[in-house]
Amino acid sequence: MTAKWLTPITSRVGLAPTGATDSREVAQLLSDEAFGEKLSDPAEDPGRPRQQVGREAGVHLREMSATHTTGAGTAFRRFSQWLARAHDVYVDEDSIARLRALDRQHSLLFLFSHRSYLDGALVPEVVASGRMSTPYTFGGANLNFFPMGGIASRSGVIFIKRSTSDIPVYRQALRAYIAQHLKNRSNLAWSIEGGRTRTGKLRPPVFGIMRYVADAIEQADGVDALIVPVSIVYDQLHEVSMMTSEAKGAQKRPEDLRWLYKFAREQSSRTGRAYVDFGEPISLADRMAELKADESAAPYAIERIALESCHRINRATPVTATAIVSMAILGEDRALSLAQVQATVAPIADYPGERGWRVAGAFDLKERETLRRTLQELVGSGVLVSYEGGTETVWRIAPDKHPVAAFYRNTAIHVFVDRGIGELALLAAAESDAGDIRAVAEAEALRLRELLKFDFFFAGRHEFGADIDAELRAVADPTSSRRKADTAELRARLASTRPHVAHPVLRPFLDAYHIVADRLADLDVPFSEPEFLDDCIAVGQQWALQGRITSDESVTLELFKTALRLADHRGLLDPETPDTDKVRHAFADEISATIARIDTIAEFHRAGRA
Repeated sequence: MTAKWLTPITSRVGLAPTGATDSREVAQLLSDEAFGEKLSDPAEDPGRPRQQVGREAGVHLREMSATHTTGAGTAFRRFSQWLARAHDVYVDEDSIARLRALDRQHSLLFLFSHRSYLDGALVPEVVASGRMSTPYTFGGANLNFFPMGGIASRSGVIFIKRSTSDIPVYRQALRAYIAQHLKNRSNLAWSIEGGRTRTGKLRPPVFGIMRYVADAIEQADGVDALIVPVSIVYDQLHEVSMMTSEAKGAQKRPEDLRWLYKFAREQSSRTGRAYVDFGEPISLADRMAELKADESAAPYAIERIALESCHRINRATPVTATAIVSMAILGEDRALSLAQVQATVAPIADYPGERGWRVAGAFDLKERETLRRTLQELVGSGVLVSYEGGTETVWRIAPDKHPVAAFYRNTAIHVFVDRGIGELALLAAAESDAGDIRAVAEAEALRLRELLKFDFFFAGRHEFGADIDAELRAVADPTSSRRKADTAELRARLASTRPHVAHPVLRPFLDAYHIVADRLADLDVPFSEPEFLDDCIAVGQQWALQGRITSDESVTLELFKTALRLADHRGLLDPETPDTDKVRHAFADEISATIARIDTIAEFHRAGRA
């Protein structure tokens, strides 16, 4: 009998034998006895034969395996550059230089925002062009179709399955594969959102890959990685109409060769610039150690790091002219001349500079020619329509294009959220007779932060408090006393201050919350999410026709699902919650009261507009 220590590792632990075409990471894992021992009896699936589990792991590893080969890599880069031909790509060169120095010492984890199919090709192209190690990029297995899948996987694309809850061996293989890449000092890249946004703003983060990366760093000595937040924003995108339709429930077209041909053909029409910017890196090992040392934070360490990464992506995202013009026109209920667009944009355009936010391309957002060009580009893509039959040209949102304009507005919405909250907080203080004006405003700001936390990425409480304090001081006298007369003065000052942004920035989201809250308050059958969402879509369309909500951009599954997360967080979906009917009605009343204040801010805006 052969001594156990002479038996090949693959036989002892049941792993599939290595092959000549296996990538470095796959070969290392299939030769790793420790990996095989972990697989031999998975906790989620006990009792399976060792050989069966090992061979299954080998199949999964080879499915997700990626390499960087010269021939395929060159071909894929050329294809990616050709695919992005609708855009001129602008990169933050100063950040690239700093990252290049870090690349020599660390694995870099490029966590990027995801607004387009182009993102996954742009990030490795920008990194490689910056003379850094080309990252391995995670992509959905839905994109692994012939013939592009094979070329992409030989160009560093790791295709992974979306749903793995019923495949325990796959999860173990993926966890080990990621850990092996980090041991080999590879750079990795993936979308923190898990998929493309359908609204233009960042979606809530997905934690799966982050958990595996954190586990690898905690379990391996001397392994660290730096999270590099990456913002990618576009002047316009060909695929936005399709994405906003999907947000309303339209069937998503499956990715295949025909889909790729159509997508590639659309890119022949120019749509402006793409901006790639990098946020402040985060040492994953250091941040994990800090959070693990805090008993209250330790159970939520991964979630906290992911949210912080999203916040830094937003901080790195510049404001585009397309976003500002879309915001200005969406905030009106009429067509605007160029002079009126300029007057409407002016106070909005001043705000980012006052708060230290960059403008994409360093454009002057108040300059007539910048605005005229942006309006013409939006007309060219069908988002706006113009009328030239009178004494001057006027522009308005094209029929059924409010969701598309909202998508572009939402690429910069994070810049204005604190301002919108500040307006509502000050209005609440002006309406209150509870005492200290600032105390009431600060409490209201925290309530709104809690209400909106599933849609927006806020700074920590201390930093958020400082940001809101700056907003309050911009309008309210910081020495205000508790006298009732001060509330009248505060209301007058709020009415005359510019810009007013609560109505174009917060109202669309709260309208969606309002629909969800109303349907929950009226729910008299057991909760079923698919049926409930269908009801919300139907009632939302009715409310849009009646003018009870500002536009149909709020009638989307994406916004309704976020509102349901908030409702679930408050226990409103749990039939065991005490006084369920009462708390659901209280939730609806809270949303209604908040929207009433937004309506007041909108009235202030209309009273002072050009």
